[in-house]
Amino acid sequence: MPSSAEQLQEDLVAHGYLADRGLATVLSIAIDLRKPLLLEGEAGVGKTELAKTVAELRGARLIRLQCYEGIDVAHALYDWNYARQMLHIRTLEANESAHAGQVDELFGPAFLVRRPLLEAIDHEDSEPPILLIDEIDRADDEFEAFLLELLSDFQVTIPELGTISAKQRPIVIMTSNRTRELHDALKRRCLYHWIDHPSPVREAAIVRARVEGAAEPLARQAANFVASLRDMGLSRAPGVAETIDWVESLAALDETVLTEESVDATLGAVLKEREDLDRVRRGDLAAMVAAATEEAE
Repeated sequence: MPSSAEQLQEDLVAHGYLADRGLATVLSIAIDLRKPLLLEGEAGVGKTELAKTVAELRGARLIRLQCYEGIDVAHALYDWNYARQMLHIRTLEANESAHAGQVDELFGPAFLVRRPLLEAIDHEDSEPPILLIDEIDRADDEFEAFLLELLSDFQVTIPELGTISAKQRPIVIMTSNRTRELHDALKRRCLYHWIDHPSPVREAAIVRARVEGAAEPLARQAANFVASLRDMGLSRAPGVAETIDWVESLAALDETVLTEESVDATLGAVLKEREDLDRVRRGDLAAMVAAATEEAE
């Protein structure tokens, strides 16, 4: 285990994730205290990737719950295997052996379908898993309220089985793109960190760490160009993930520097809205490329 935030920061870098000191510090505290960590920021800034990297760093299992509108207990915590229950009932009827005890077994562990939250709480892993609750802002208020017991006491209640408490608390990382405000009750149970878009210099370093064989000038120029895109007030500003995808695309074409032609041909790797593509292409693309190239020198 890393002995300090500085060591954790170095270990994350060794695994290809460039975290600043503030993020490494709050992550170190979350790991030591087993406090849930809420990460907010624009899409594509590396929130989900951090959870994946922590799992790799610790040799732990990553359990991911992808949130969406309408998610409920049956998808997040547990459900019953109804098909297996019906088969069991028919077998008992055929053998004329049904009695009260066997009927009660229908709602026992053998017929329980374990979803991500139950997997994270009721685990037998030697190294506690990383529970990633991804894009919690996509879920509704009712699901937030449901999470409160888990985040405060690390336990869940199943009416048929009772309360199940974690023997070893998982490391919980929640992410939000802030499409809506989360409730204070949820935030009070978490440590918090906002991940912003990195500076062009830092973004170029991230690209070099993530894209094997990317030319040094290309990474710097691409980072500068993407930074200029974010300043344009587009409908969907590109994240670091898009910058990485873009440089991978350019490298696949054996490009070592940005040119107007290569940018125009691959712009769909970094911009994902038609209106944004049209707006950039209607502008002075040559001047944007020239400015990105000049700033990288």
